[in-house]
Amino acid sequence: MEKGDLILTPSGRWHEHGHSGQGPVVWLDALDLPLIYSMEASYCIEGPSQISSKQPDRSLTAYRRSGLVPYSTLEQRSGKYPLKRFPWSEVREALLAVAASCGRDQTAHLAYVNPETGGECLPTLGVSALALRPAETFAPRRRSASSVFHVIEGSGDAVVDDVEMAWMEADTIAAPTHANIKIRNNSSKMAFLFVVDDAPVQRKLGFYEQF
Repeated sequence: MEKGDLILTPSGRWHEHGHSGQGPVVWLDALDLPLIYSMEASYCIEGPSQISSKQPDRSLTAYRRSGLVPYSTLEQRSGKYPLKRFPWSEVREALLAVAASCGRDQTAHLAYVNPETGGECLPTLGVSALALRPAETFAPRRRSASSVFHVIEGSGDAVVDDVEMAWMEADTIAAPTHANIKIRNNSSKMAFLFVVDDAPVQRKLGFYEQF
């Protein structure tokens, strides 16, 4: 993994964290544990240590470009999670392309999806990324889902339900359900934010709303 990468650790799958570099590594875990705990469905089984491969993963080979998938998947899907790493370098490049082509009344906002189905990459959590141009404000419609915004690059200010705050690289902003949100890039450089929300599980349960 590299800075800004999205790494999926699906439920019921073995996973392990490791660090082979020199400096410290910090990452943001986005979990649906409150829901799983309330359903009494959480458990953990210890497993043997795993050995990571030095070969390029599927994000750099089979699923490198949007709109292209291995031909064999047309007849046989590889599973619920064919892609578990979404490199930030690829996402950033795509955001810049969208930001350069969309109007000032539109925000470059891209969703992370399952490359085989086009659906959300996780069943309970939605994951997306934002690019804000200098002086641009992201003001989404009020909705029933809660959101967490993590700043990968840039600085600015935000208002969440009349609470004002400044933000910069590595900060995290929490927006509760039904919140009024305004996130502004007040610098002269592009800003990039990672977003996690619980809209997918609300859609499945039938009470997701936008206002």
